[in-house]
Amino acid sequence: MSPILVVFDLVLLTTLLALAAAAILSPEPRRAVMLFIAFGLWLSLVWARLSAPDVALAEAAIGAGLGGALMLAAARRAACRQSLNGEDQS
Repeated sequence: MSPILVVFDLVLLTTLLALAAAAILSPEPRRAVMLFIAFGLWLSLVWARLSAPDVALAEAAIGAGLGGALMLAAARRAACRQSLNGEDQS
């Protein structure tokens, strides 16, 4: 294995772990969803690097694309409900 590929794999792993930690620890739901989408797209690169193009495409389409869109809609809905509840209590 080439040393360049080892460095590339380490960069992929480090970035993937950093994205996961940032998504979990993010206090703002919208930012967490954006980080989750980035995590899913980065994970699809990892799957492609592992010679699993079918899994990489499924992760990009379903994990990052569809899952991210659904979570963004849920975060938007939760923010709207939270702002409505905050206005009702004032």
